[in-house]
This record gives sequence, C-alpha cells and structure tokens, in this order.
Amino acid sequence: MSVVTVQLGQCGNQVGQQLCDVMWSDAQHAEGKTYSSVSCERFFRRTSQGDFEARAVLIDMEPKVIKHSMNKAEKCGRWRYGETSHFSQKQGSGNNWANGYSVHGPRHRDALEELVRREVEHCDMLAGFLPVMSVAGGTGSGVGTFVTQCLRDAYPSSFVLNHLTWPYGTGEVIVQNYNSVLTLAHLYQLSDAILVHENDTVHRICSQLLKIKQISFNDINRVIAHQLGGVLQPTLTPDSCGTYSRHPVGELVSALACHPEYKLLSVCTIPQMSSSSMAFSTFSWPALLKHLRQMLISNTKMEEGIDWQVRPPPASAGRTGSLAAGSFNTSLANLLILRGKDVYSAETGAFEDSAIYTSWLPPEEAFSLWKSPVPFNKYEKSATLVSNSQALLRPLDDMVRKAWNMFASRAYIHQYDKFGISEEDFLDSFTSLEQVIASYSQL
Repeated sequence: MSVVTVQLGQCGNQVGQQLCDVMWSDAQHAEGKTYSSVSCERFFRRTSQGDFEARAVLIDMEPKVIKHSMNKAEKCGRWRYGETSHFSQKQGSGNNWANGYSVHGPRHRDALEELVRREVEHCDMLAGFLPVMSVAGGTGSGVGTFVTQCLRDAYPSSFVLNHLTWPYGTGEVIVQNYNSVLTLAHLYQLSDAILVHENDTVHRICSQLLKIKQISFNDINRVIAHQLGGVLQPTLTPDSCGTYSRHPVGELVSALACHPEYKLLSVCTIPQMSSSSMAFSTFSWPALLKHLRQMLISNTKMEEGIDWQVRPPPASAGRTGSLAAGSFNTSLANLLILRGKDVYSAETGAFEDSAIYTSWLPPEEAFSLWKSPVPFNKYEKSATLVSNSQALLRPLDDMVRKAWNMFASRAYIHQYDKFGISEEDFLDSFTSLEQVIASYSQL
C-alpha cells in the first residue's frame, strides 16, 4: 500500500525531499529484496521509462523552494519528482496563517485537489496521506491546514498523519505562536494523529550528538528525515503474519491515537552519532533499550543528559500531571520500533511496565512492538520510540501562553481579521488547545 506525501511550504518541501532521499537510500542499501520492494512501492512509483518518481505533491505559494527540491532530487540521479506534481504561485502568504488558510487555499482549491487526485490514482492501494509542514509561517501552516481539510473531505475513509515542525522557542516569526495555535487547533479536528518535531531539540542533536559546528536547516531536516524514516520504513508487526506490514499510517494511528482527545506524537531515536564516531562504536540491545526507556520516562530526547533520577511514581502516589521540569512523563501509548542485527533477541519487557502508562489503559493495549532484521540507514542496531505522552505538554503550554499574552493586547490581530479570521476564531482555538493541555495534564 502506498503513502502520498504532501509537502507544504518551505519547511515541508525541504523536509519532504530529505525524507524521500532517506527512504530511497535505505531501500537500495537494504539486505532484503522484499524490504526494498515494499519500501519503494510505499513511497515511489515506476514510470513507463523505468524511472522512480516520489509519490508526492509539492505545494508552495512561491516557486523557489519547489524548484530547488525538484532539481536536488533530479541531480541525485536515483529518483525524482513528477514533472506535473507541483503547484506554486508568485506571492507567498506573508507568514500569516489567515492568508494561507482563507485566501490562497480556497483560491487554488481545484488545482490542489487535482494534483492530489492524480497522485492517488497512481496508487494500487492507498494507505493514507502524510502532509509535511511547519506551524510557524503562513503557507505551510495556513495552506497546509486547508489542504488537510480538503483531504479529509475528499478521502473520508483514508488516514491522515500530519507531520509538524515546531519553531525555535526564541522565535523565527513574530506571529509564530498565533500561527501555531490556529494550526494545531484546526488539525486536531481534521487529522488522525499529529507527529511533531521541535527545532530546538533537533538543533541540540546536531550540535551535541552529530558534532556539527555550523548547523544549517539542511542538517536539521536530515535528522528529522532520519527519525521519520525509522518510523515509516517496512516492519514486521504482530498482525503481519511474518510479512512486512503494508499499512504503516493506519497501523501507527491504531497503535497510538486510540482516543480523539490525544493525538500528539513525539519521536526518540537511538543511537544518533556522527559517521566518524560510528566506526568506533558497538551497540547492544540491553544498553540501547535501557537508555531509551529512561529517555521516555524523563522526557529526554537525547542519550546525553538523561535524567537518571526520574523513576516511576509508586502506585499509591497517583498522577499529578505536573508541568515541572524533572517530573515523570506519563504515557498513553508507546510504539517501539527495533531495526537491525539480532533484533529478535531484544528484551522489551521494561516498556510494558504499567507504571509508565495512564491508569485507565492496560499496558498490553498501550504498548506496541514492531521489528525488522534489516539495519536502517547504516546503523547496525537502532531503536525508535513513537510516544503519545506528556512529552509535548510543556512546549504546547508555552506556545499557548505566549500567544495568549499577545492576544490579550490584541497585537497583530488586525492582520488576521482582514483575511476573515476574527477574535472569536482565536478564542475558539485557545479553548480547544486548553482542553488538550488539560487532558494531557491528567494522564
């Protein structure tokens, strides 16, 4: 089954191009032919000339980034984008969610839906959609939200997994918190699950783990693509009867987003290191999984700096739902994906501990395990944990608080009002996300 990626805005197109490249490289270097063919079928299609084209639609309101992504794919000589699989205009959204959502999206709806329809018709079986976008700007967030709404309307029975890139906390755009609030509040009604990467976290991975001196967005996008690839590449699931699963989006959503009030997913991957360090490193499953479990419960996204003092609370202590630093990270559901050598010998019982999870969901239903004996992206052994937990509670609360502080003084509201987004729309979005915060706080 195939996944149609929808790349939206500058960030979405850059991350999407890196993701396709990671998928292709991993599939071509894989030891198993079945693994490689399933991966290629999932994300690429073969043309009548024998070339591989990504199952992707590229959308931006400015042509520069799309042209760069298409040229970069063409020059690699391994795969490319379809010649008619992109849409751009000559004027951007001005970092304004309302402009993208209320103006550019509706104005070009027919053209955007036609692009998606053509890509869907190339699929023998559609597994779902992966819209890739940021939440800070105007096109990725605004047009991205509008396109997600179109996908939900046109393909109501298909799964939609949105991937969001969260902006730096220090600020990329003055109204980024407004754009983020509006994006998340709307996507919560439209998407089956929302997978989030935080730029601050990925930046630290580049600096501290990969030892990159001058970090570029290309470096950040490559880390995001690596982690996404670890989630989306073929695996053996408990229900796949010994064959590689062909429905990655649906099975991921089923494993992790079991309640409509809880849709936020975070990702941890271990190990992550520079290629020069990899040659001198050895990995064992007990050590990798011990570190990954502690990263989960202490809400740490990297092996370095793990807080080993955090322990599951006693059963009699109850859940506090605290936002305080160093508090225990309670999970609703976790998906552990193991890839590489001796994968069947890995002992994962520590992730089934009931103390990790909320009290109202049994651990056997809250924990899922996928495996693949094929090493991923040059790592002999690697583990990826996708978690529906309180991991994103603090950044979500910070974002809503900052947006509310601006809204209280009505700063920049007129920029949204002129495109049809009123104060009432803002208040509805704040109310929606405050409910999400309250729900995650009570896990």
